[in-house]
Amino acid sequence: MKLACRLTASLLFLVAPAFAPAIAFAQMEGKTVRIGVLTDESSVFSDGGGLGSVDAARMAIEDYGGKVAGAKIELLDADHLNKPDVGSAIAREWFDQKGVDMVTDLQNSAIALAVSDLAKTKNKVAMVTGAAGLALTGSACTPNTVHWVWDTYGNANAVALPLLRKGLDKWFYIAADYSFGAELTQQASMIVEKNGGKNLGVVRHPLNTSDFASYILQAQSSGANLIALANGGQDNAQAIKQAHEFGIGGSGNTSIVGLATTLGDIHALGLDVAQGLYVAEGFYWDLNDGTRTWSQRWSKRNKSRMPTMIQAGAYSATLHYLKAVGAAKSTDGRVVVEQMKKMPGQDDLFGKGQVRQDGRYLHDMYLFAVKTPKESKGSWDYERLISTIPAAQAFRPMDQGGCYLVTAK
Repeated sequence: MKLACRLTASLLFLVAPAFAPAIAFAQMEGKTVRIGVLTDESSVFSDGGGLGSVDAARMAIEDYGGKVAGAKIELLDADHLNKPDVGSAIAREWFDQKGVDMVTDLQNSAIALAVSDLAKTKNKVAMVTGAAGLALTGSACTPNTVHWVWDTYGNANAVALPLLRKGLDKWFYIAADYSFGAELTQQASMIVEKNGGKNLGVVRHPLNTSDFASYILQAQSSGANLIALANGGQDNAQAIKQAHEFGIGGSGNTSIVGLATTLGDIHALGLDVAQGLYVAEGFYWDLNDGTRTWSQRWSKRNKSRMPTMIQAGAYSATLHYLKAVGAAKSTDGRVVVEQMKKMPGQDDLFGKGQVRQDGRYLHDMYLFAVKTPKESKGSWDYERLISTIPAAQAFRPMDQGGCYLVTAK
């Protein structure tokens, strides 16, 4: 009898691995995998993400086939109003009552950090494509969070080194007076100083500022040959417009860089105003055949606009998430994120990439200059590539972030 039991146990041990994928697949059948796009749909950052990010995530689901490991895929979206308490409340309801497995976009770093912590507690997944805070892969990293598109170090690094080589070595900063503006200024200042440039000063403004005249005058009087805007959304566009009125940018003696300027900002301003502006991007619609093909598809669904890097990121991150769920045959948050780290990223938007142990997704970054009206060949042909920063060099070194997932190894 004992021999028979041992034989039975041994046979089960031998055959179990062969049946494991089928068993896991069966566990996913009948389930609905729910993805939530939590974004700014009505305020200062809505053009960069917003409903365009929702549609990009929807395209990823469609391109994946509408099902993953036998499970249906459902998409939800909501407007966080740029309020951390609102964003947290929506994410908590999604996790607790709506069965949402992954949340993406998360414009606004305070909201991204709050949802990231909540995803850890609930063992869900936060795929941050809209926020830029470095804490997400540093002091506040979690095994449930992946930071996909951009961050303050990546954007500062993409602009600082090439511009310093061009002789633009005296920097003055006009920064939003909250954590995003402070961190963006800090990262750019550090890189400028490390590479022989000079930081001549910084002035800070509140969110939704309408008059930048006093800030621009301070920047001009500093003697800087480059004014760096460490703000975003409508604040960024307003600052660029008023800087143009003061003769900054274009063919003037003082250049201007938008550390967080989006394609939508340039479109709203027009090339007459934005020409000569330097911008950092992780994605540009006209970069290559792959980006052009996808962007034309997205454009047909979005009133002939072209996507920003944040909107492209919503597609890329959602697609990688679905691939990981399919490979792991699971929606367990930690299991899926670990699978994402094992799998190389690959799509037509960001090319090849890799999720590091701290959750940072590595991909190339780019510095562009905004074209003159004469250079532009048509609608949305706005940016000219200046330099490419390879993925391995684009983002903060992993050992400098203080992420416990790295130091624990």
